[in-house]
Amino acid sequence: MSEPYTAKHYALRAQDYVTSTVHSQGSDLDRVESLVAGKELRRVLDIGCGGGHVTYRLAPHVGEVVACDVTGPMLDAVAQEAARQGLSNVTIVQAPAEKLPFEHGSFDAVFCRFTTHHWSDALAGLREARRVLAPSGMALFIDVTAPPSGLLDSWLQSMELLRDISHVRDYTVAEWTAMVGQAGFILQSVGTHRLRMDFESWIARTKTPPERVAAIRSLQQAAPDDVTRYFGIEADGSFMIDISSFLTAPL
Repeated sequence: MSEPYTAKHYALRAQDYVTSTVHSQGSDLDRVESLVAGKELRRVLDIGCGGGHVTYRLAPHVGEVVACDVTGPMLDAVAQEAARQGLSNVTIVQAPAEKLPFEHGSFDAVFCRFTTHHWSDALAGLREARRVLAPSGMALFIDVTAPPSGLLDSWLQSMELLRDISHVRDYTVAEWTAMVGQAGFILQSVGTHRLRMDFESWIARTKTPPERVAAIRSLQQAAPDDVTRYFGIEADGSFMIDISSFLTAPL
């Protein structure tokens, strides 16, 4: 699955992600802001910026934010929203995470939220994040994480893929821990919280076609008790997912 595939898939969905409640709110965004506030960082990178919500939180506290994404229309929407908010220090760059067009060590901090599960090669993307990070820098990766149980993992990935055919994988915390180490980071802390996904808005954001919506609901309704209980699957299809944050520094 190539980066242009993801870009094509999200080109028509850009504005939905700028306005998404799930993406624009959350304690993880508060943490992003707290990590840079008062530090006078010169230049920071938001990889796979999507609707730009990390960028908007970073911009008031740093010299420059580079918002990077593979999808052109998504970047256009971010530039428009940044201008609307009066954030004049936001620069947009179109590129895949696995091939960042930046010099070695050129960022004081790197942030990445809700995007790694789309990357065709997650380890390559993490290595690129490490390459462009300054030796004294920090990197924070936030994403949906899969349960360690094979049963629960399979059900999560199945629902995700049916909903969004550009989905690659929600990694487990153990897989994340291994990958950040292989990419050249020291893992400083891991935090996990749960987030409720409202089914109607969840499928609306990705414009999931009716036949795949029906398949997701069929899966949910036939799910074994362990799956229903873990994900808290509700009558309307809404459910809970795990969100993990990985704070790292260069090895």
